[in-house]
Formats: sequence, C-alpha cells, structure tokens
Amino acid sequence: MSTENIERAVETASALVDEMCRGLAGRCAEDGRLSRALLDEVQPEAFTLARLLAERSAAASLVPWAQAQGELERGLAALYVASFVRNVGQVIAWEGSAFGVDPERASALAGLRGWVEEATSTAVRVGLGRRLLERSHEPSGALGIGDDHREMQRLFARFADERIAPVAEEIHRHDRLIPEPLLQELAELGVFGISIPEEYGGSFIDHLTMCLATEELSRGSLGAGGSVITRPEICAKAILKGGTDDQKRKWLPRIASAETLVSVAVTEPNAGSDVAAVRVTAERIEGGWLIDGEKTWCTFAGRADAFILLARTGTPDSGHRGLTLFLAEKPAFGAGEDEHSFVHRQEGGGSIEGHAIPTIGYRGMHSYTVTFDRYFVPEENRIGEEGKGFILQMQGFAGGRIQTAARAVGVMEAAFRKALSYAGERQVFGRSLADFSMTSAKLADMAATLQASRQLGYHVARQMDEGEGDMEASLVKLLSCKDAEWLTREAMQLHGGMGYSEEYAVSRYWQDARVLSIFEGAEEVLALYVVARQVLAGALSS
Repeated sequence: MSTENIERAVETASALVDEMCRGLAGRCAEDGRLSRALLDEVQPEAFTLARLLAERSAAASLVPWAQAQGELERGLAALYVASFVRNVGQVIAWEGSAFGVDPERASALAGLRGWVEEATSTAVRVGLGRRLLERSHEPSGALGIGDDHREMQRLFARFADERIAPVAEEIHRHDRLIPEPLLQELAELGVFGISIPEEYGGSFIDHLTMCLATEELSRGSLGAGGSVITRPEICAKAILKGGTDDQKRKWLPRIASAETLVSVAVTEPNAGSDVAAVRVTAERIEGGWLIDGEKTWCTFAGRADAFILLARTGTPDSGHRGLTLFLAEKPAFGAGEDEHSFVHRQEGGGSIEGHAIPTIGYRGMHSYTVTFDRYFVPEENRIGEEGKGFILQMQGFAGGRIQTAARAVGVMEAAFRKALSYAGERQVFGRSLADFSMTSAKLADMAATLQASRQLGYHVARQMDEGEGDMEASLVKLLSCKDAEWLTREAMQLHGGMGYSEEYAVSRYWQDARVLSIFEGAEEVLALYVVARQVLAGALSS
C-alpha cells in the first residue's frame, strides 16, 4: 500500500468533514455565535461529527507512522484510513442535509473508490491477519517510538508481566484492593510521580513516557495497574497550575513517593459530567473550611490519604465560578480492614464516611460514595484562588483524558494478544481457528483500530509536551474508549463460549473496558460539549 494514497485519502475526506463542520455550525448559529439551545436540538448530528473528527485525527496520525514502518503497518494504516473514508461517504450520502451539506458531495470521494475497495477487501484483510499471526514481537504492529522510549516501554512491560498480571485475576474475581507490597513496588518504579517534575521528587520525562507506562501497566490490569497513575496525574496537574510554592514543595514529593495516596472527589449523585452543578459546600470558618455533602465515584477513597475535592464556596446559583479546590486529608483504610467501607471522625466533631459501589469491573481500588459532615479542612489546604477550582480541575482532567486513552490502548493490547494466541491454538471443525478467513480479517480490523488509537495518543502526548493538545486529548479519549469496548468484545467472540467464562482473562478485559467511555468525561458530554461545541464555535469565527 502506498503511503501517498493513504495521505491523499486523508486529505480528501478531511475536506468533506470540514464542510460538515461549517454546515452544522450554520444550523447552530444565532446572531453569528454558537447557540447552546440550537446545538442541543442537533445532538445526534453533533455526536456523529465528533466521532468523525476523532477518526480523522487518528487517520492523520497514521500517515507518518506508516511512512516510517514496513508493509504490514502500511496495510493496517490503509485499512483504517479507508474505513474512515467510507464512513464519511456514508454519512454525507445518507445524512448530508442534516449537516448542511448536499448529499451529492459524497461524489468527491469517487476517485478513491477503487483504493478503498482494495484496502478493505477480504483478501487484503486476511493477508494482514495472517502476517499478524506470524509475528513474535510487537503483535499488533510496530510502536513507532525511539530507542529511549523503547527502553522505558520494556521496563514497564516487564513489570506488568512479572508483578501485575500474576495477581490481576485474583484481584478482579474477588474484588480485592491492590496488595500493599505491589503498591510499594509501583512507588519504587516511579509510577506515582510520572506526571510530577523531578524538582518536586517526581519522575516526569514527557507525556509519551507516561502513555507508554500506562499502556503496559493497563495491559497487566486496568484497575490494579495503569489506573494508579490517574489520580496522581489529576491532582498533581491541579497543584502545579494553582498551588503556591509551599504547597508544591509539601504535597508533590509526597504524592510522587506514594507517601500520600490521593482520590478525586468531584462527581456527585446529581452532578456527574456537569461539574459546574456541584452542590457539596465549603463553609468558611476560622482557620479553614467545613465540608458538607456527598461525593460519589471516588476511586481508591478508602486507601487514600487525601482527596482532591471540588466544593461550592459561592452561592448556589454561582455555577462554575463558585467552586474551589481543596486537599482534604484522612487516614488510610487498607487491606486487612473492611476494604469496602470506612468512617473517620475528627476531634472537632466532623466526619467522613465511605461505602464502596459494587461494579462489574475496574477492580483493585474500589470506587466509593463518600459523605462529608462538617468535615474540617485547613485554609492552607485550599488549592488556588477561591472560585477558581473549576478551571484547575478541568486542567487536571485534560491530562487525565490522555492517560485514560492510554489505559484503553493497554486493555485493547491485552485483549488482542489473547485473541491472537487463542486463534492459533484453537481447533474448530478439524482446522485451526486462525485458518478461517473470518478470523484473520477480524484480527486485521482489531490491529488497525488499536494502532489508530495508539498513534493518535502518541501524537497528542507530543503536543502536550509543547503546551498544546487539550482538544486532541478529548478526541483520543472519545475514540479509544469506545473502540476498546468493540475490540474486547471481538476478542471474547473469538474465544467462543470460553470467552464468556471466568477461566480466561479476556472476559475481564471486556468488563473493564466498559467503564472507559464513562469516567473522565462521559462520551456523550465529551463529544457534544467539549469537542463539537468548540469545533463548531471555531467554524463560525473563522
């Protein structure tokens, strides 16, 4: 497959996506500006557009990757890009008017028809799948990273294989906390400080290293591996952006060393993705604040030593401008105690109580509903200015989204490897499962999908090192988390009945993948109010 054809296909389809952006923006315009009310009337179209924008970014990121790699990688890139082109053509041909585009504009892709048919043909997909089955290294294709990053990737891969994978099933099947010895080993590996600069005791190198570490640890276990990075990432970003010098010197080394394990207390029963609707209050008193209310989905809350907590210090109708960020300390309640609930009472009468929420997957840290009752937090633990908490929290979440995308890639890689291995071992109707064309074609589709998310993630990581990439982090999160559900489902399907059993780890990957499109920004909210709103507003102003 020629990379010139891949690049031309991306450019041609991208021009049509731009037309869709302008057309839908026109439908949502009022007095020359984007109207939230009009956007809400076309939510299905906006969601479709956001998905195409994510696919476009992934397709574009595959071009330089394919140019630097071999025939297999060029074939996988062509397969993904051709599928993207086909998706764009189908949407315009059948729904173009809804996007303010003449359906006849799909004819602009006519010159690519032969190339798309070849790149997505059964013969090509089967050939790619069989090459994948023959590989003994980089099962889903080359990573496309340099030697220094390769060494880091191998370090975390060994740890995932030797220390995390052996305990992953036990943790998942019995809903256990991460064992304390494993937490200590993760701390020694530098995992908790991977987003914190060296001057504060961290091990930050760049965002690509963080993605590589997350991928490999998540391949071992989502809940007990890659996800331990998330909370320190979100908390550290907020402190680095809004904390005082004293707060940075005090908290960041503790977080980096795992002396202080953190949980995020933002979501509430009636304020999930709509963070500005937070109702938990912080009342100013002498020396600090009293926290009242209920938070939910506070992962690792029992074992954590502190919460990064968003609370309302303004009036009930102050929206996001009335929110302030705090670090609320508490004792750690770990393995050996009641792992699923905890209570702590302060000397002054305040209390905090948490109860774990039963979940189908994502186990190892437990996610809790936590109730604060007149819980005292000293003034010195307020992070940033009063009323600026929403901004700081959103900046923290941007880093969390690229990290979550890397978690999705790690889970996909784990599921893909199991599918690849099982296909080579399983005998069906007197033949190897791998010998069937459906199997090989499916493996090619899975590898192309995986590499699209991976290469876009790496591209965004490099952008973030330049101080950019917030929007792109949302795009790769939107793309990879949904695709992780599909890929893990296909891996289960290739296992047949055994994929549905708890005997094989592939069922765990599917259960874990389901959470990815929900946390760190539910995909609908991310697509509509982060991606579509920003892109459509930009189309109106350009």
